[in-house]
Amino acid sequence: MRRGRRLPDVTLPALEQAAFAYLERYASSAENLRRVLMRRIERAVRGEALGREEGRKRVDAVIARLEANRLLDDAQYAEARARSLSRQGRSTAGIARRLQAKGVDAGTVEAALGAAVADGHSDLRAAIGLARKRRLGPFRATAERQERRERDMAVLGRAGFSFDIARKVIDARSADEIEE
Repeated sequence: MRRGRRLPDVTLPALEQAAFAYLERYASSAENLRRVLMRRIERAVRGEALGREEGRKRVDAVIARLEANRLLDDAQYAEARARSLSRQGRSTAGIARRLQAKGVDAGTVEAALGAAVADGHSDLRAAIGLARKRRLGPFRATAERQERRERDMAVLGRAGFSFDIARKVIDARSADEIEE
């Protein structure tokens, strides 16, 4: 450990305070909060202030208490995050990847995506929004469209949209044609 750097307080009340402080600023899944708190534990382990297993038990206790008090709910987090990402024009696959990266289990991700679809999310509408925002395909100057077609398709592909949806959006003659 570097000299002059204090070890984090990893008592149960201090971990709870750290969890509350994190949750005040960010919405989080249980697994993501566990990762955040375990980074704090790892600093204490490196400084030999605590054993890794004891720290893991403390983190698990904090997570269990927060879940019992409904301050941490993966299903609620996943639904809210899926709706938010849907409004931003993210693809269904992109939303699923982001939720899984935050430690949300596959069943909860699927339920959240179902809720987003019920709220009106569609990959086609999201792809149109991204194309409009990035000026791709029919939103690009006509002279540049053909030479930029492959790049535009790649942008939509990297965003998680299927080839069929990307082709439909990029090859449309006008913005009105897609939205019909």
